[in-house]
Amino acid sequence: MAHRVLVVEDEEDIAFPLVRTLEREGYDVSWVDSGQKALDTLATSPEVVILDLGLPDIDGLEVCRRAREAGFEGAIMIVTARAGELDRVVGLDYGADDYLAKPFGLAELQARVRALLRRTSSSSAAAEDAKSDGLRIDVDARRVYAGEEEVPLTGKEFEVLNILAANRDKVVSRGRLMADVWDENWYGSTKTLDVTIGRLRQKLESVGVTDRVVAVRGVGFRLEGGTTDA
Repeated sequence: MAHRVLVVEDEEDIAFPLVRTLEREGYDVSWVDSGQKALDTLATSPEVVILDLGLPDIDGLEVCRRAREAGFEGAIMIVTARAGELDRVVGLDYGADDYLAKPFGLAELQARVRALLRRTSSSSAAAEDAKSDGLRIDVDARRVYAGEEEVPLTGKEFEVLNILAANRDKVVSRGRLMADVWDENWYGSTKTLDVTIGRLRQKLESVGVTDRVVAVRGVGFRLEGGTTDA
């Protein structure tokens, strides 16, 4: 079954080459030209959303935020002429998985889409269900539970937690987290990782999870604590 990709771009001269290129890759591609249409189309559960920020009705960042709040779990790649580091951090903080600045080459776009699809389908490479004191990670569904209560995480938060849980009580370096969760060629600030870790900690603490994401100064992070099953 073809992977489903949604292109959200209001300029036809930009959207049409993207759609044609992705269709040639074998993807099932849909295209909409406004933020509201994008939110309505998420019901079709695309696996990757290529989202422009400069939309005519709703800013792309707001579309990203609303999508995550509504429970959308697919990958979101922001494509925009806003290339500043602050814009990248804000976009990722709103739940985006990747950020591509205009102008860009179609080959790079294709490579990033493939990388996002690998990340969203790489569940078999990690522990299927990591458990500790009520913390349960359903890798296939990309959901996290504290007891019976679901913990709402963004795609990046889920991936960071999944890697830490698969390496429980071991230090995972900042470099590995940045390469595995974002991109091995990421040139932005690693503050993005710190922001994601901070949100993840708050969400786990808010539901009473006793596992802790511990920072190891100058090295990385480790998931520890909780109780183990007898």
